[in-house]
Amino acid sequence: MSRSGSLAPLGQRNFAWYFSSRLVNTLGAMMANIALTFAVLDIDGRAIAIGMVLAAHTIPMILLLLWGGVLSDRFPRAVVLQVSNVASAVSQGTIAFLVLTGRAELWMIIALTAFHGAVSAMSMPAMAGMVPQLVPRESLQQANALLSLTRNGLTVIGPSLGAFLVVTSGPGWALAVDALTWAVAALLLVPVKIPPRAPRAEAASTMQDLREGWTFFRSVTWLWVVVLGFGALNMIHNGALFTLGPVVAEDSIGRQAWGFVLSAEALGLLVMAVILLRFRLERPLLWGMLAIILNAAPMIMLGVDPVVVALVAAAFVGGMGIEVFSMGWALAMQENIDDDMLSRAYSYDMLGSFIAMPIGQLAWGPLGAAFGNERVLVASGIAYAVICALVLCSRSVRDLPRTPLVMEDAVRTGSP
Repeated sequence: MSRSGSLAPLGQRNFAWYFSSRLVNTLGAMMANIALTFAVLDIDGRAIAIGMVLAAHTIPMILLLLWGGVLSDRFPRAVVLQVSNVASAVSQGTIAFLVLTGRAELWMIIALTAFHGAVSAMSMPAMAGMVPQLVPRESLQQANALLSLTRNGLTVIGPSLGAFLVVTSGPGWALAVDALTWAVAALLLVPVKIPPRAPRAEAASTMQDLREGWTFFRSVTWLWVVVLGFGALNMIHNGALFTLGPVVAEDSIGRQAWGFVLSAEALGLLVMAVILLRFRLERPLLWGMLAIILNAAPMIMLGVDPVVVALVAAAFVGGMGIEVFSMGWALAMQENIDDDMLSRAYSYDMLGSFIAMPIGQLAWGPLGAAFGNERVLVASGIAYAVICALVLCSRSVRDLPRTPLVMEDAVRTGSP
């Protein structure tokens, strides 16, 4: 595929504006994470305070995801994103004002962060469902790769830029910059013009929309099988690598080396995003699930014999595997689910994938204390690989093809 083909989605006016909006608000969000952490520490130096603020964002986001999917399937997704971006600008701007004026208290930060989490529940299904409305079917993979490329790149530079602003100007100003990026992102969506979807035959209540989404979700075998699998995979990944990983690393390879491991994973994501700009991914779920198995290696290696070079290499390859799955999943959803159901399908996907994460974060510490961190890491890696293999036992997952390009104008269905 030529370079021009790889960048072809940017020639689509709507996608170019959407891409710019995503670029700006992703940069702001990456900076905000570290800024908010230090703002909380300045108010209340306890680790539990940070946990309370993080939970305040996560809980309403999970609780409202399904409603966000309904909203995004009922109304123009660009408008839903604009409204949510403006709301995010207001919430982050208010936090920045309180921090800069010295009036911030922990309960205020928690309340505003909870509001921001609720807004995120509205925007995430809309954001996930936008891309098929912006580019031709043959450009879907390149469009997703470009978005992934910028997101992964900003994952590397965003926190560093945020830390620089925190150190030089204070967390309040870093949060103010984040608020500004949300406002700019909303403005960049104004030129996005998407033809209105066909009106529904009859008005439906929110509960009817939710039931319709659930009926669709459980009727599509590859969809619920992968989401069920990832509920467990994300729980293991968060519990093993993000909870036990730093503890074992500190006692073996050291903090700096652990940083290299995490950076290697981010680099793997970035490199694979570049590769996927140029090569068409066939059998998206087959290759995606095969690639994600590679994530088991760092857990097992960390538990058996932590060696820095080997861990860095395994994390790099694991990051590449994550990106292959992410691309395969995006293509499977966008090419096989009808537009008027897409955001609701994504909301059930996100709910099923996220809901068990706190279990991993809370349970793996006690498991490590009871059975030994290294043993739990090895068992986690093995369980991770076994779950991936079980998902691949589903023929609907293995055999799901890419939609032929000649079917560009055909009606998409969610049949397994």
